[in-house]
Amino acid sequence: MWLANGYNEHTPDGTGIAIHDIEGLHRAIAHGIVNKSGRLTGTELRFLRQEMRLSRATLATMLGNETQTVTLWEKQGSQPKIADRFIRAIYRELNEGNAQIRDIIGRLVNSDQVGGNARLTLEQDRGRWKVAA
Repeated sequence: MWLANGYNEHTPDGTGIAIHDIEGLHRAIAHGIVNKSGRLTGTELRFLRQEMRLSRATLATMLGNETQTVTLWEKQGSQPKIADRFIRAIYRELNEGNAQIRDIIGRLVNSDQVGGNARLTLEQDRGRWKVAA
């Protein structure tokens, strides 16, 4: 990564690098990572996770994995394709302000914790099938 501009090499405190709008730079980096081709590297995965302000444990829970699994993905730089896609989708959802994906994930996580053998009851209402209350 190279910065073409947006920084000063001389600061009021002496020689050094001062980056203008660091938060904007982070958003631009994340946007570039999310939209790049190929799998996320471990460093890119960690960067996106930190930008989303998610702990490894929280991301692991969202993905249905263990914390150690996310740690391994970040260290080794390889994760399943579905996890790669899901992490990118979660970042885009958070960045673009659409809460649907996060709500869906929350419901899935809650259903995992409640138990998986609940009975599904369906009913027809005005000619359309729906899950009964």
